[in-house]
Amino acid sequence: MTPLILAAEAAEYPVAYTPADGVLVALGFLMVLSFMALIMTRRMTPMVALIVVPTVFGLIAGAGFGLGDMVIDAIGKMAPTAALLLFAIMYFGIMIDVGLFDPLIRVITRFLGDDPAKIVLGTAILAGAVSLDGDGSTTFIITTSAMLPLYLRLGMSPVVLTCVAGLMNGTLNIVPWGGPTVRAATALGLQPTDVFVPMLPSLLAGLVVALAFAWFLGLSERKRLAGSIDTAKIDGPGGFGRLGAPKIFRGAEHKPGALASLRTGNIVTVRGGRDAVAAPQLVEAADTAMADTMLDPNRATLRPKLIWFNLALTVAVMVLLVLDLFPLAFVFMVGAAVALIVNFPKLRGQADEIVAHAPSIVGVVSMVLAAGVLVGVLNGTGMVTAMADWITQVIPSSMGPFLAVITGVLSIPFTFFMSNDAFYFGILPVLAESAANYGIAPVEMARASITGQPVHLQSPLVPAILLLVSLAGVNLGDHHKKVLWRATVVSLVMLAVGVLVGAVPLLS
Repeated sequence: MTPLILAAEAAEYPVAYTPADGVLVALGFLMVLSFMALIMTRRMTPMVALIVVPTVFGLIAGAGFGLGDMVIDAIGKMAPTAALLLFAIMYFGIMIDVGLFDPLIRVITRFLGDDPAKIVLGTAILAGAVSLDGDGSTTFIITTSAMLPLYLRLGMSPVVLTCVAGLMNGTLNIVPWGGPTVRAATALGLQPTDVFVPMLPSLLAGLVVALAFAWFLGLSERKRLAGSIDTAKIDGPGGFGRLGAPKIFRGAEHKPGALASLRTGNIVTVRGGRDAVAAPQLVEAADTAMADTMLDPNRATLRPKLIWFNLALTVAVMVLLVLDLFPLAFVFMVGAAVALIVNFPKLRGQADEIVAHAPSIVGVVSMVLAAGVLVGVLNGTGMVTAMADWITQVIPSSMGPFLAVITGVLSIPFTFFMSNDAFYFGILPVLAESAANYGIAPVEMARASITGQPVHLQSPLVPAILLLVSLAGVNLGDHHKKVLWRATVVSLVMLAVGVLVGAVPLLS
């Protein structure tokens, strides 16, 4: 997958800590925990928290006037990623507008029906299949494009979609062409296949657990939506009602053969328990422009006569992505430009189409650039180096024979708090060198280190997950509340199976 690219420079770690190092360690962990607490309790939006929290802690750490340079340097490294996401969202938004994915959606609807449990399981299988290409952004764009209309039509929670897609993508992120396995192998001078192949049983076990979580989430949605589904009109033009806010929600109208069909201006209510309550996580128009175009099968932007051209253009874009002949951002730039020229030849049509997708674009790109503040402070102040050094120093010598398992456990929080580059090139070599003193081979340490990837892929430092929650109109904190503990379970199961099959030694 494609994490925010940091300067992966192997640092020289001090032998012992100074008081300043201890302060940096405390500030680093406290900063990340403060950020997580603020977004999960919905006290700040992720973008605001990514800016404010690191700025405060950077000043406390003594960055002073150098703080700006740290942040701008990090943002400069993220600019290509921001450009990629900007034009990828625009391109696929255009393709959804013109109806390229409508036939696929109809096929999926016929196959899965209106059973929420089957739809959630189908989401997981689709996300897993597409994840085999090794790119998280592509996986989430395709999965969201195909499945989000069904979730909205039935009043299902888009958070469930992001949860199962994130779980499957994170689990499959250990494939050799995905990134982490190559990083671990490169850092320790190994062959990626030597790291990956013995971990196949762990990968299989992780996928089984992720699919089980998807099935139970689907059963939960089926139960929540059981019974009749009514509609409640929002009073007055502009959507004022008992919610007390002028919001346009995507609601539902009950029809035979389907739990709901989308219609602007309604709120889905679910009968159950004592009262009818508004279905949670309905998508507001301001949240994602991609959702808007999925609601009307007779929308004016449909271009049925151009469907084969748009399909050929999309296939060409995907082939270029796989061949890696050009930078990905440039491929999507050209693709979006050609799509606009052919489908919307008039200037007004092109301008309207660009404006229509502005909410999705601003949401995800602003979060990516705001993450530059967090990354810049972590690296510029030396917090990442201090945290890495601290963890290698606090492990007592008596725990040395268990370093492989310890590394697997540590990979869960550490790859969430920092980039894969920082972990695999900064921390793993130090841990592997220590483990060699206890007879633990570097390849065994590398295998243990990749088991934390299901959690890593949920990190706000990973652009793909920011893209996923933006396209689905989901708050990052809500996504984390549902996915983090499940991803942790998947990681621990993968580590446990690795130990059971002997790929990861429990004791040297």
